[in-house]
Amino acid sequence: MRQRLIRNAYEAAVTMTAVLLSWAAALWLEGAAGLHTDSVVLAVALTVTLARGRWWADRRGRLTALVLLPLAAAVCAGLSRLLAAHYGIGAALFTAGLALAIWIRRYGPAATRAGTLITLPLIALLVVPGPTLPADARPGAVNWGWSALIGLLAWASVLLVRTSAARFTPGPGDPEGFEHPEPPKPRRATTPRPRPSTRMAVQLAAASAAAFVLGRLLYADHWPWLVLTAYVVASGNRGRKDVLRKGVRRFLGACAGTLLATGVAACGLGGHPAVAALFGVLAMALWLRPLDHAYWAAGMTTALALLLGYFGQNATDQLPARLSAIAAGAVLSVASAWWLLPVRRGRPGLTRS
Repeated sequence: MRQRLIRNAYEAAVTMTAVLLSWAAALWLEGAAGLHTDSVVLAVALTVTLARGRWWADRRGRLTALVLLPLAAAVCAGLSRLLAAHYGIGAALFTAGLALAIWIRRYGPAATRAGTLITLPLIALLVVPGPTLPADARPGAVNWGWSALIGLLAWASVLLVRTSAARFTPGPGDPEGFEHPEPPKPRRATTPRPRPSTRMAVQLAAASAAAFVLGRLLYADHWPWLVLTAYVVASGNRGRKDVLRKGVRRFLGACAGTLLATGVAACGLGGHPAVAALFGVLAMALWLRPLDHAYWAAGMTTALALLLGYFGQNATDQLPARLSAIAAGAVLSVASAWWLLPVRRGRPGLTRS
């Protein structure tokens, strides 16, 4: 356990170094170009998710990330505006993008990594307040061109920090994240049953579509809470019990994060102290994340409460609604995994096919 904690601390330190570098660059860009604060949030969200993986270890992976990440970030900026103007159309395209990223896993590790890179800006969109900004603030939200540049900043920050860390430190192991290539497996016999990748894509599409509908009906502008949970619980599906376990752990972690966020809010943190506290919570969540997803859920609930407080929203009053949205999103994903083309645990190619 001690060795694992040391390895996790190393990975968290590397990730946070990349995050702070990307944040500083985005903060300077925000001031120089007069952008909205959501541009800085986008940079941090992209860097946190991009830092997990081995794409930077070879030229092909670097070039793939260089091409796909800024392009996907630009597309997501347009999708953000589409969701604000035409929710139904935007939700359908968002759901299709998530499902496609899962479905293409059948084509091997390279396709899996490409799908992951495409998904990163989509998930960042659920954290960045762009689609839910007040109407008078939306024209100032980051557009497709700036989003592409911020995606490039995130790519460069992670590449610089990761390659430097690999050169000057031995590195205690591969980070948790993208799937690693394995020796090719025998072809499956032809069967009328859908492949695991198809089943997972259908399950995720169903859970996400239901989350978009219920999120809009029950939570108005806070629909991202429900959609994000539905994605997190359904993605990386390793079987019905795995999805159920992740759903329960995410909810329990969010409950713990709610208590922590309430205590933080009672301290009245704002401005620069709130930003410092947010990064501190993020670092702790990254350190403990490999041990149990509940730690990550608790950290993210607290960090998002601090972020909402930074944007002038009363995060404490919104925490009960956030908890119910997390529970609803988890239930949708569990129901989809159990009753819609369930995936059997341990089948060949479960996470890559």
